Amino acid sequence: MTGKQHIPQKITTLLVYGRPPLVFAGMLCAIGVMWIRSPILYILGVVFLFISMSFDLVDGWFAARFHPYLNLAHLADRIMDKIVYSIIFPLVAVGTMWRIHFLTADPNRAELLHAILVLLLAVTVLIRDNFAHFMRGFAIRNDQEPEESELTRLRTVVAAPVGALLYAYAFYIPEGPPSKIYFGISWLGNLPLRGLFVIEIIFLIINLGSIAMFCRKYGSLCLDELCLGNERLRRRILAFFPNALTVMNAMMGLLAVFFAYQARLREAYLFMVGAALFDKLDGAVARRLGLTEPLPTEINGQRSISLGGILDDVSDAVSFCIAPAWIFYITLSGFNDPVIEKLPIGWIAWLYAVLGFGRLIYFTLDKTPIPGFFKGLPVPAAALLALSPILIFSQSINEASEWSRFWGIFSFGLMIFIAMMMNLYPIRYLHLGRFMSRHPWFTRGTLFLIIIAVFTPYLGHISLLYMACYLFSPLVTWRIDPEVAAEERRVKPAEAH
Repeated sequence: MTGKQHIPQKITTLLVYGRPPLVFAGMLCAIGVMWIRSPILYILGVVFLFISMSFDLVDGWFAARFHPYLNLAHLADRIMDKIVYSIIFPLVAVGTMWRIHFLTADPNRAELLHAILVLLLAVTVLIRDNFAHFMRGFAIRNDQEPEESELTRLRTVVAAPVGALLYAYAFYIPEGPPSKIYFGISWLGNLPLRGLFVIEIIFLIINLGSIAMFCRKYGSLCLDELCLGNERLRRRILAFFPNALTVMNAMMGLLAVFFAYQARLREAYLFMVGAALFDKLDGAVARRLGLTEPLPTEINGQRSISLGGILDDVSDAVSFCIAPAWIFYITLSGFNDPVIEKLPIGWIAWLYAVLGFGRLIYFTLDKTPIPGFFKGLPVPAAALLALSPILIFSQSINEASEWSRFWGIFSFGLMIFIAMMMNLYPIRYLHLGRFMSRHPWFTRGTLFLIIIAVFTPYLGHISLLYMACYLFSPLVTWRIDPEVAAEERRVKPAEAH
């Protein structure tokens, strides 16, 4: 080979294998910061982490196009990811605790909650990495080529920036040298907790969703070898995965209520988005693993009441019936306005929750379901649509806007309208989760829109517009064949014609 042909290999080697030394150097700087509180070490550590982040964002692209040993390059990239994340995320968890203990004179409950969330995030990242490594290895062992899902790619892109950002925040030293580099970095150490909560919640949802996607892809393959033909045992083990996702659905709803009590409606709305995501994943995982079909030994295809079905109904009731009604009552009842105070807010909250329960009961007992469609507005979409104007209302109160009364009345009227739409069973709504599975471009666009909206003041407005489009979608989607709507596999160009 000529010298010019060796240059890409050397650059790829530097990008792939250069990250662990940089992160290790950043860890040493962090230890020095905690020991002697040196601003110089803080600056060096942040610089090391941001260089490592830059390497992480481009090494895979560079290796895929220029390195002759593609399999080795991708394997090395994943191993380096495991090493880097095993260092950086436990480090920032320790650093966040150190900051509130040594640098904050009087830490409040929000700062302690943030430190706990960072710890849970670090544990989740490590669990996800080891689980993904195991599932990929098992797939390769069984001659199945591992595939990258949309959530896995997204998680890989955002992990390094989130780690570098949390490092800059956790080990921030207030008194630094009068240099442009320090002043350029120090604003990261003073980011508001609200923004950090948003970033961490999104990253947590992405990691948990990535775990779910690995279960969906390779769970059945693992159990085929483990259960040795015992179908009933196989199903009992497999049921753990969708049941765990269902429990996460309920937890997201409860966390949304908790954050609403803290007047953090933006974070509460993101948790509701996470609940909807887990509601989509638990059903998809159960169908992919074959848990929705009756056993061959069951007479006439009759299925008994299962723990998974009970958990799913309870979780949907908590996240999409009780939580929205509760958040609605918390937000509107706390607003001192003579017009809003005269509205029967409590009664409407009860009406929404009860009609939501009725919608779930009908969905469970319906003997003639339409494949790929819901009869009436599904409860996850109803919850996200109902909370969108409430998020705008809360934001207008914080800004002392003259539109506060309008958004309060609008939210009140919309709750009544949505409660009715959930129980208008002749109207058919397309299964949005399956539509996303068939059309990855739509999934990418939705994720991109949510991420962009989160960092703008218009999250509520964009969410309201998006969900309003789904509310009126039956005007268009009624023409879709139910057999097509029920499909979850990706649509290929040849099949689209």
